Parts: sequence; C-alpha cells; structure tokens
Amino acid sequence: MRTGKQKIILASTILIVLFTVLISVFYIFRNAVLQQTIAKVSNTMEIDYNSTFSVKKASFDGFSTLNLSDVVLAPKNADTLFKIQKLKTSINIWKLLIGDIQLGTLNINNGFVQLTKKGKIRNFDAFIKKDKQTEIGKEKRDYAEFAYRIISKALNLVPTDMVLDNLSFRLDDNGKKATINFQKMRLVDKQLETSIRVQTNTFTQRWKIKGFADPRNKKADIRFFNIDTGAIKVPYFDERYNLKSSFDSIRLNIQNIDRDGDELHIDGFTSIKNLKVNHPKIASKDVVIKNARFDFRFLLGSDFVSVDSTSIVQFNKVKFHPYVAYETKKDTVYKLKVAIPKMKAQDFISSLPDGLFTHFQGMEAQGNFDYNLNFSFNKNKPDQLVFESNIKKENLKITKYGEANLNKLNGEFIYRALIKNVLQRPILVGSGNPNYTPLNQISPYLRKCVLTTEDPSFFSHHGFINEAFKQSIIKNIKTKKFSRGASTISMQLVKNVFLTREKTVSRKLEEILLVYILENNRIVSKERMLEVYFNIIEWGPNVYGIGEASRFYFQKSPSELNLNECLYLARIIPSPKKFMYQFNDQGMLKDFAIKQESFLTNIMFRRGLLSPDDTIYQSQRIIISGSARSFLRIKTQDTTQVKIDSLSVDEEFDL
Repeated sequence: MRTGKQKIILASTILIVLFTVLISVFYIFRNAVLQQTIAKVSNTMEIDYNSTFSVKKASFDGFSTLNLSDVVLAPKNADTLFKIQKLKTSINIWKLLIGDIQLGTLNINNGFVQLTKKGKIRNFDAFIKKDKQTEIGKEKRDYAEFAYRIISKALNLVPTDMVLDNLSFRLDDNGKKATINFQKMRLVDKQLETSIRVQTNTFTQRWKIKGFADPRNKKADIRFFNIDTGAIKVPYFDERYNLKSSFDSIRLNIQNIDRDGDELHIDGFTSIKNLKVNHPKIASKDVVIKNARFDFRFLLGSDFVSVDSTSIVQFNKVKFHPYVAYETKKDTVYKLKVAIPKMKAQDFISSLPDGLFTHFQGMEAQGNFDYNLNFSFNKNKPDQLVFESNIKKENLKITKYGEANLNKLNGEFIYRALIKNVLQRPILVGSGNPNYTPLNQISPYLRKCVLTTEDPSFFSHHGFINEAFKQSIIKNIKTKKFSRGASTISMQLVKNVFLTREKTVSRKLEEILLVYILENNRIVSKERMLEVYFNIIEWGPNVYGIGEASRFYFQKSPSELNLNECLYLARIIPSPKKFMYQFNDQGMLKDFAIKQESFLTNIMFRRGLLSPDDTIYQSQRIIISGSARSFLRIKTQDTTQVKIDSLSVDEEFDL
C-alpha cells in the first residue's frame, strides 16, 4: 500500500518521463513539424486570403533556434506585403508546449514590409476584410480580457535580444510615399538603440530611438529624437491630409501593465517637446506647444474603457485632470470630464499655444480660477445629454488686452468685414457715419424680431446658452456632421469685430474665450453690444448696418420700418446675399418666405412680444422699393401684346 507521499512522487516521475518523451519526439521530428507548419500557413494564406506565402529555406539550428530565408507574403494581383531575406530566432519551448509563442532572440537581415494603394487596389485589403468578417456574430467583448491577451501576445513576440539590419517599412498611397528604414536596431540587456533613415517625397531625415525595454516584465522607457539638426517631421500626413507636423523629441514610459481581478491597469507617461502643427482647419499659422506631458492611467473592465481621473495632462504651465470613458454595461455611453485645479490666470494666458490664440498675445491678467466640465452622451438616449461647464473666479481681472482690445466697442472705431481673406470697405461705427443708428432710433419691431431669430435670451445670458450647446451637440451627433451651431449675438459680435470668418479650431476657441471675457468682466453693456451689432452686420451685397439696409430695401430710416419689413430683415440675416431668392418674378414673397414670416410671428405672439394691435396691417405685402429691387428677377409686362389686345376689342365693338 503506497502512502500519499509515494503517490505524489510516482505521479511526478511519470510526468517527467512523459515530458522528456515529448521533448525527444519533438527534437527528432522538429524539422518535419516545421515544414508541415509552413505548408499549413501557406494553405491558409491561399484559401482564406488569396495570397502566396513561401519560405525558400527553413531549418532548426540546435534545439530551439529557427533559421528562415527568403520569407515572402504576396497577395495575388497586388504588391508584396513583406519579404525578409534572412531571419533567425529562438523560441521558448516551454511556452510553445502550452500554446503560446514567445521569442527569445531575433536576427533579421535585409527585409521590407510595405502597404500600397494603386488606384483602388490595396495590397492589405484581404486581411482587413477577413478581420471584419470574423467579428460578425461574436458575443459582447470583455475589454480587459481582450486587451490583456493582445498585449501579452504582442510583447511575447518582442524578443529579449534583437538585432535588425536594413529592415524597411514602406508606404505608397498612389504616389504619396514614405519609407522608414531601420538601418540598425539593437536590443541587448534590455537596452534599445536604433539608427533610422526616413525618406518621403518632400524630405529626408535620420532618427534615433534609444532607451530601456523589458518586454517580459511589460516595462519600457524610450526616447525618440532627431540625429540631424532641426525637428523631426512626421511623414506622409503632409501629402495625404495637408497636415504638417513636427517635434523635437518624444518620450514614452510604460511603468505598469497589470491585470487585477476584472480590471486591467496601464500606467505610465508620455511627453513631447516643441510640437508644431499646421493645417488650414486648425489655424492659419503654425500651432506650437513647447512642452506637453500626459501622465496616464488607462483602466479597462469587462464593459468599459477609460482614462482614469488620476491622469494628468500638462502643457506649458497648465495642468488638468481628464476623465474619458466608453461604457457598454447597459447602454453605450460616452463620458468626458475635465478638471483644472485653481491656477493663476496669467499662467493660463501665457501657456496658450502659439498660433492658436494669436489675439491673446500680450494680454495680462490677475487673479485665479478653476474650471470643471462634465459631458455625457447616451447613444440610445441622446436627448438625455449632459453638458455642464463651470468656472470659479477669484479676483479675476484683465489688466491689459492683447491684439483684441475689447474696450474699443465702447467708442468709435472702423469696422472692415473680412470675406474670403479680402478686406471689405471701411465702415465707421459712430456718429460720424450718417448711416449709423443709435439703438433707440431703431424700430422696436426690428429689435424684437432679430432677438427672436438670433438670440432670445441675449439680455439674460453671459455669452453662452448651455441648452443651445446641448441641442447643437445632439443634432451634430445624430447627423454625424456639423449641421447646427449655438452662436449667440455676443459670439457673432466678437467674430465680426475682432476675428475672421474662417472655419478653424483656432478661431472658434478664440471666440469662446473672448466672449467669456467680454460678458463676464462687464466691459461693454448689453445695450451697446446690441447697438454695435445692428450697425455692422451684413444685410445684403455690400450692405452693412441697419442704416444702409433700411434704405437699400425700403427707402426708409430704421425708425420707420413696419412689422412686415422687420420680419423680412430678421429672416434674411443668415444669408443676406441671397435675399433675391425670397421673391418670385412678380416681386412678391414666395410661399416658403410667407410661411417663415407666419411662423416667426406666431413665436413672437406666444412670447408676448406682439399683440393683435401690432398685426392689424400685417396683411400688407412687402414692397422692395430701394436699390435692392434691381436684384430681383421681375418679369416685364409685354406692352405690345396689351396694345394688340386693346385694338381687337375696339374693332369687335366698332368703337
């Protein structure tokens, strides 16, 4: 009778013997297994991906070192995807026996990986389509488990020791080319060093990657910089997207990748120096961020992916805590929170990226502030969108203005509209201009109509309407495009007087900040803002201000305008140069314009802005009597035909 201890010893002995047998069998038949594996991969590439995979020579060197030569993967009827002349690697047998592939060492000599697109044919399409098809019908993904599995497999394929010589990554997008050639890459004793040559249609540079890399313990600290003088230019994007960008250096530090229960944590930081970006949709100038750093903590669970609020983003002297989340537990929910702790206002202004806030250069401020943003969007319940933006001020005051001197709104100034980068004729905003009209000399009907169409809560808000922002975001998300804005009269005034009409990120950000300063520092009264607005906005082709508009359309002064005329002027503000399309060939308002007028009148009735007495004469039709009439396409009556018809009548009755 064997004891428990004897049974354990016996079982262990049997396992060791079996394992030894397996290893021996593997050693004896390893080359045959290798050839069989290559044939299997080749068959899979042929059937599933319509591609040819071939290895000219493959053999084992010793127990676990594998030698391959002329390894090629080439899709049929497309360019070769990759080709490697010589590859030598060692494989961890223990990992292999449990189904994992973990590389020990790797040597590659002379090879390339390339992605090409010629016309509509891409040499990687078959592999993308296959990936999409395999996703169909899958159950809901566990994000933490999936990410950890992918990261582990990817890091297992990174060898502990590596020597690469002349390995190129090529990109050819219908002639837009970029080649990144790793002339030398060494990973020895966890120390990484590379020598890289980059060549595109527009520039050639030499880069270097250097630092610490420990794939088995999932840690790294690497730096990316330029060997030559000057900044590193980002290839391909300049030709493909007209996005020019460069930087002096990048550092990436991975401190921890760890799965704790159902959650995956990824901790580290990345930093960049002198990031420069140029794109016509961002700004008209180079945007420069001198120093930026992101201390991150990514959290992944079974039903969420997030950037934890303990993360810190820093650019220049500004620091804030972001929280970004994508959740799928019940509904698909997107969340964004930003918290800027109390900081000096001057530090914020001086930290604004060069080129992005040009109108703030030279501005000085005193006091402190802190800021919080809370945004949440439920894809299945879009109308429940959350948008909260709050700033707390502490003795905040602007002591010196930059290029945009908001104080000029309080006095006379010259206004020149900028349309398609062309300055229009100068308009004097002040009593020296005979067309300038004080607010109290503008028809009350026009004030009511314009406020109703453009900004009903103008006299109560502080530059922005949170509800309007929410509805704008909801509609833009639903339509998947920027189809609705949330512009107030304050925002239109700032845009017209101080900024341009260019649709860039820079202009919109400057507009938001300038409006906030204007409205929250009591620089200009609401009445003065509205008066300036009425006297500068475009109301037709080369028609600026209500003084010119009332005469251009009706040969009247602004105080003489009746309700119908005011309804008309308020409705054409969004597209004043297209006013002529409101009228038919008889010079009468078209049906759609009459319906718009009726709709606007009903809104004003409901809001108590109009009474029945105001509309007694509303049935009177609009008569364009000013020089605007020459823009209408009115049919002229055929006087010859009238005379002929008259003669026929006379002859018939012998008159």
